[in-house]
Amino acid sequence: MSAEVIYDQASRIYPGNPGVRAVNQLSLEVPDGEFLVLVGPSGSGKSTALRMLAGLEEVNEGAIRIGDRDVTDLPPKDRDIAMVFQSYALYPHMTVADNMGFALKLRGFSAADIKQRVDEAAAMLDLTKYLARKPKALSGGQRQRVAMGRAIVREPSVFLMDEPLSNLDAKLRVETRANIAKLQQRLGTTTIYVTHDQVEAMTMGDRVAVLKDGELQQCDSPRELYENPANSFVAGFIGSPAMNLATLPLTGGGVKLGDLNVPLPTAELTAARAADLSEVVFGIRPESLRLVGAGDDGFELVVELVEELGADAYLHGKVGDDRFVVRVDGRTPPRIGDNVRVGLRGEGETHAFDPKTTLRLR
Repeated sequence: MSAEVIYDQASRIYPGNPGVRAVNQLSLEVPDGEFLVLVGPSGSGKSTALRMLAGLEEVNEGAIRIGDRDVTDLPPKDRDIAMVFQSYALYPHMTVADNMGFALKLRGFSAADIKQRVDEAAAMLDLTKYLARKPKALSGGQRQRVAMGRAIVREPSVFLMDEPLSNLDAKLRVETRANIAKLQQRLGTTTIYVTHDQVEAMTMGDRVAVLKDGELQQCDSPRELYENPANSFVAGFIGSPAMNLATLPLTGGGVKLGDLNVPLPTAELTAARAADLSEVVFGIRPESLRLVGAGDDGFELVVELVEELGADAYLHGKVGDDRFVVRVDGRTPPRIGDNVRVGLRGEGETHAFDPKTTLRLR
């Protein structure tokens, strides 16, 4: 049975003088059956928020509810959650089947019920032929599937996953994250997933909650985070490579980037003038820029680094004191030291933020 999860101004404060707010008044609603990803840099509070829900960290202010139950002060065993950790935490002396069914055995389930649930979970995770093996005879990806199977057999209201793919190699990470997303859709269980990898977050979550310094910056669909970041932190964090951000002076109807006049959307320009700003933090993604000819509208960029990724290449260079990245065709990229001219791909792909509040101008 899945269930809604609600953080109601929940805080975790570590004692000290002053106390450290690892999570500060987090308010977040996760609907029944949703796959929500918590993402942010190291120290952002994402794992702490997950552990608060699991009952492994104290809630010093506010409350947390699962379904219609206030679980703020309940011990972990009474919360009806199952957690998958970064470390697989498997018992080395037990077989895969025994590892998956051990929690059910402790709860007094019959051998027949345990076998039925373990067999069903093993079939879902393609582990049936490994049930008699011990963890040392499995690959890292197989061990992670066993850890997930151990959570699935408990049939909890909520799955919690704390960076479960961090120990896997790059290819296996891509394969396993797709499997986790498909499995969650099949089970329909409310799932909260923590990662520091924003690509992982964008490809897996129904919604993504971005945290920084213990505070929620924005929670939205991956597409909305990409197209309409709420502030300059989200803009620079979401997207790979990150959005180009530069503080530029306002000039007439926009900003001046090198020798290129870039118009701003009317709503952003109006907001900047209403706030009496003389400059804004201007943002544009690498994929919203392109190479142009010598006589076309654009700005000059001296190429300092070229990242060749096959189909695409990324040019790194400076415009004044600001660094910019441009995505270009990977078949014939410029070389280091080349002086190229860069223009905009189209209208409506720029962003402007208040340099004081960091909020997007609207």
